Amino acid sequence: MAAADPYKTLGVERSASPEAIKKAYRALARKHHPDNSGGDENRFKEIQGAYDILSDPEKKAAFDRGGFQMPGAGGAGVPFDMSDLSDLLGSFLGGRRGAGPGSRSGPAPARGRDLETQVRISFAQSLDGTEVSLPVPSQDPCPDCRGTGGRPGSAMTTCPECSGQGVTVQSDGLFSTQMPCPKCRGVGRVPKDPCPTCRGTGRRPGGSSLRVKVPSGIRDGGRIKVGGRGEPGVGNGPRGDLYVVVHVAPSQVFVRKGDNLEIELPISVSEALLGGEVRVPTLDGTKTLRLAAGTRNGTVQRLKELGAPKSGGKRGDLHYRIAIEIPKDLTAEQKDLAEKLGASLDQDPRAELLKRAERLRGAPASG
Repeated sequence: MAAADPYKTLGVERSASPEAIKKAYRALARKHHPDNSGGDENRFKEIQGAYDILSDPEKKAAFDRGGFQMPGAGGAGVPFDMSDLSDLLGSFLGGRRGAGPGSRSGPAPARGRDLETQVRISFAQSLDGTEVSLPVPSQDPCPDCRGTGGRPGSAMTTCPECSGQGVTVQSDGLFSTQMPCPKCRGVGRVPKDPCPTCRGTGRRPGGSSLRVKVPSGIRDGGRIKVGGRGEPGVGNGPRGDLYVVVHVAPSQVFVRKGDNLEIELPISVSEALLGGEVRVPTLDGTKTLRLAAGTRNGTVQRLKELGAPKSGGKRGDLHYRIAIEIPKDLTAEQKDLAEKLGASLDQDPRAELLKRAERLRGAPASG
């Protein structure tokens, strides 16, 4: 059924993670599945048997200690349970574990589902880091129904969602994934009359709060993983994880672009013409920014390492995008001065543009 060494069968190291083992198994199973062109049924069964050992913590530990051998491996050891392979094949082909006569009673141990929650923090908190408090529903059994979810004395009935299997199956074609049934939480049965105290959840009403640290420099949409705070597992399986999605409120001054921050900096016409020094805002106060004479609208100037925090204790840059403020309502004196300035400059800013456009049309340049 399988080679003596399941690690060699799947082509993984003994130190391989469960994710790496699963990835190797799936790749080989797809390649050698009997339904595929060039598939090999015997090789496929070897792969299934090897994965059945390495995906089960107890069997894997027994093999690593030298106390587990597959039939045909040339020695004694913990006997291989064919029902394990049957269940595994059933899962691979889209079947449901626990279905049919002679199968296991109750759901197999399964990891609880991951949960996701959302938090909103200010722009300043995203840069400095903060700590948020999250409500956590109670996972203790309801004291009235003792975790059954039904009114005391209420009869239990087969779960209509999973038909009593305790799991639901999601298939992507060749492979199927089993998840604990969300309605019965993997039990396979639901109460006819829900408990009024916990409203059928089987958990004690209320809960507690969880403090989660938000690292400095986190971006809008960033996710924080809190291990082991997801839904409880089924059949003594491990709990899932909790993912906290962080939403950052926009700033009225700064716009974040990667690790850099940008500010639209308004300057006057005279400052653009003559240049000079202007005071500009930063995260920590103000700084002096030098403008060159003849600064153009849209020009970007930079102050190094005054932007958002990033890994290694460094910071991005702070960019200032120049926006020349053109006054709309001029006095008669100001209009006269503007006309005199324009005449003294003796400049047509569109002359070169018009020449290029005429050359594109093949027309002779005029003037």
